Amino acid sequence: MDQSTNTVVMIRPIIFARNEQTAVNNYFQQIDTLGFGDSSAVALREFDDLVNKLKLNGINVVVWQDNPEPHTPDSLFPNNWVSFHEDNSIFLYPMFALNRRLERITDLKSRISNEGFHVEDIIDISDLENSGMFLEGTGSLVLDRVNKLAYAALS
Repeated sequence: MDQSTNTVVMIRPIIFARNEQTAVNNYFQQIDTLGFGDSSAVALREFDDLVNKLKLNGINVVVWQDNPEPHTPDSLFPNNWVSFHEDNSIFLYPMFALNRRLERITDLKSRISNEGFHVEDIIDISDLENSGMFLEGTGSLVLDRVNKLAYAALS
């Protein structure tokens, strides 16, 4: 991305809830004790607060609104299906849950270009999910580019 190294793209959820499809293999997803509507309200308030704090600290925030259909309860975590890189490339990752696959933005190149970013290449390895192979992007991998280290989560 050549717009700025201080830019983050965030998806504002329209509905936030426990994802039954990913809870089967995600230890951190517990039963929602708040209730469906309350969880959404809390998540939206926390999302908006985070956006404001980032902006107050000089971070350019690009916010895209999620859509109500199809229902994608994890849409605010796009780092699992996409990553953006300094060489202006975008990677698309294979996702385990069917409803996580629906989060992908089909017109991503034009949408990101409309925000002032230059896209050189899109590397799409999402078709690996058809072979039962999943990576889920930066949800399983954290890159420390300064120190040239990669941290991976065992799954």
